[in-house]
Order: sequence, then C-alpha cells, then structure tokens
Amino acid sequence: MDPIIPILVVALSALAGAGLLALIFRQSARTMTVAALTGAMAGAAGGLLFMLPLNFCTFEAERSSLDFSFGIVLIVLGVLIAVLLVRWLLSALFSGRQLFSSEHTPGAFKHGWLAYFFLAPTIVILLLFLYYPAIDTFGLSTQLVKLGIPRTAFVCVSNFTSLVGDPKYLQAVGVTILMSVAIVVFSLGIALTIAMVAYLPVKGARIYRTFLIWPYAISPVVAGIIFLLIFNPLAGIFNHFYQAVFGVAIPWLNNPAYAPWAVIIASVWKSLGFNILFYIAGLQNVPGDLVEAAAIDGANAWKRFWSVVFPMLSPITFFLIITNTTYAVFETFGTIDTLTSGGPLGSTTTLMYRIYDVGFTNRDLGKAAAQSIVLFILVIGFTLLQFRTTAKRVTYGA
Repeated sequence: MDPIIPILVVALSALAGAGLLALIFRQSARTMTVAALTGAMAGAAGGLLFMLPLNFCTFEAERSSLDFSFGIVLIVLGVLIAVLLVRWLLSALFSGRQLFSSEHTPGAFKHGWLAYFFLAPTIVILLLFLYYPAIDTFGLSTQLVKLGIPRTAFVCVSNFTSLVGDPKYLQAVGVTILMSVAIVVFSLGIALTIAMVAYLPVKGARIYRTFLIWPYAISPVVAGIIFLLIFNPLAGIFNHFYQAVFGVAIPWLNNPAYAPWAVIIASVWKSLGFNILFYIAGLQNVPGDLVEAAAIDGANAWKRFWSVVFPMLSPITFFLIITNTTYAVFETFGTIDTLTSGGPLGSTTTLMYRIYDVGFTNRDLGKAAAQSIVLFILVIGFTLLQFRTTAKRVTYGA
C-alpha cells in the first residue's frame, strides 16, 4: 500500500469535517472558527474510525474497485458519525446547556459509587454476553473463519463486497422485504379490525379478549409446529377439508408460490395477540365526545373511524409498525425453520435464516458475521427512516 494514502485520508477527512461544522455553525465568526477547528479534528478521527482497524486494506493495489468504493463509504460514514457527535457537543456548549444534570432527583444515590456497585452485575453480564460478542462480530466479518477450524485469515472487506454479486443473498433480501411488508400490513389490519369488534361492550368480553391474546404467549417454534399440522401437504388439516370440498390439494410447503404464504399466515397469527392488546388499549383512550361530535355532524361509521378514531390511534400504529417489522425480520426464524427450513428453492429464506444457513450449515462464520452486520444496519436504517417520515404524521393527544 502506498504510504501517502493514510495521509490523504486524514487530510481529506479533516477538511470535510471542518467544512461541515463551519457550515452548520456559521452564525458568527467566533463560533464558525471554533467549529471548523473542532470539525477538522473530528473529521480526522472519523476517517480513521474504520480504516485504522482495517489497516487501510481497501486501498491496497490487489484489491478490486468494489473494495476501494467500500473503503470510501466507510470513511464517509466515520466522518459523519464523528461530526454529528461533535455537533451535538458544540450545540450544547454554545447554547450554555448542561450536558449532564448535577441536581439530585428524589430517590437518587448520594454517592455515585453506590449506584455503580448495584449496577455492576448487570454491567458485567452486558459486557460478556452483549457488547463483547457485538464487537467480536466486527472482527469476524473481516476474516475467513470456518466453524471448527482454529486457523483464520484476514480477507479485508471481501465478506461484505462478495454479497453484491451473490444471487442467493439478493434473493434473501427480496424475500425478507416482501414477507416483512405482508406480515406488517396483514397483522395490523386484521388486529385493528378484531380490536374494534372486541372493544364493543358485550357480555363476556374479558373471556374472548383473553382467547384473542393468548397466541402471543407461545413461541415462534410452537406456532410453526401448529401450522405444520395445518398446512402439511399430505396429512394437513387444511388440505383434508379443502380436498374434500374442491377435489384438489394445495402444496403449501412444497411449492415456492405457496410456501411464503404459509409462513406469513403463521407469523400473522402469532403476532395478532400483541397487536390486538395494544389497539384495545388505544381505543380506550379515544375521546368519546369527538366520536359523538362527528356523528352529530352527520359522519357515518366509516368516516368517523377514518377521520377521528384512526388518527387518534396513530401513536399506537407507529409503535406497532416498528415492533412488527423487527418481529418479521428477526423472530420469524423459528417459524421458518420449523415449517419450511428456508425452502423450497429459497422462497422462504430470509436474511436472518440466511445468516444461520451460512454460519452453521456452511460453517462460514466470517460471511455470517458480515451478513449479520448488514442486516443490523438495514433494520436501524429502516427504523430511522420511519421516525423521519411517519413520525411527523403521528398525532399525540386530542
């Protein structure tokens, strides 16, 4: 690698950081000067954030153009992270706002060491079982690591760039998106419809509300077993009655056109109880006088629901979209493994199941670690996008 490359990375990153913060804090010459100097240091640090652990391997002569482009993306990402962090600190400094309150609130510890003493067991567990494995995943993603083989080899970012031309991985991305959208839309739509009916003041409402919620208490594996008994192509309950009526059987688990729908139906049924519970709680907080006023104005039942009730449920809906998307991406693994094992022909192989297949079936921990990082970034990106777009249309309060 050319020794001038690290110098160029630091210099260009420092210039980018200085320019960004100077542009943000351009109200006065003093704040702009301080911001530019601080931004230069932050930009230089951000440029090295990912490149230093990788030893600038993406810019080596034997690397592909895709590796080079990936290195540029990592530098830009590191600069943005550092600049945004420094921007938050400078905003608090210039406005005179305290970053951390020194006032004691009721119930607070008088001595800080006592609080850390009681938190120590939790901190140790988090470090051992959450933070260390997460950090170690980044190291694994840059290595050729085979399960059961102690020797490893550094491969730079090849585990990431190889995903671009991997047809099976791209298929898993498409399957994950389509199945997640279907699960979220059908689950929320059906749950809201059932919640509207379950909310009506009828005799024995508590009993049937309990029966509506109980599927959420079972695990995804159990849900998969239940629907395996229902959708089994040979001895399933569904085909037993369907064939008796129509004379044909549906190959739910053997046909790529039907298998994803079997997983979607099982996942929707599994998550219905959770969504119904929250929608019933939300309906209890809808002001009755608003609904009555709309009825007096001549609005029919659908108009009252769409113009009054549904907007009042927007905080619940926004929360459920985020939680159901997370469920569809991560927690459907047990259902898929029980029902279809990712088949047939990869039609139910989601990104989460793909990570398991690569890591434990193919025994390639390096590629599995890289794919897990990509999945994590995709979910975080989608969540931030939801907060940036949908959250603006959420109505809190009357």
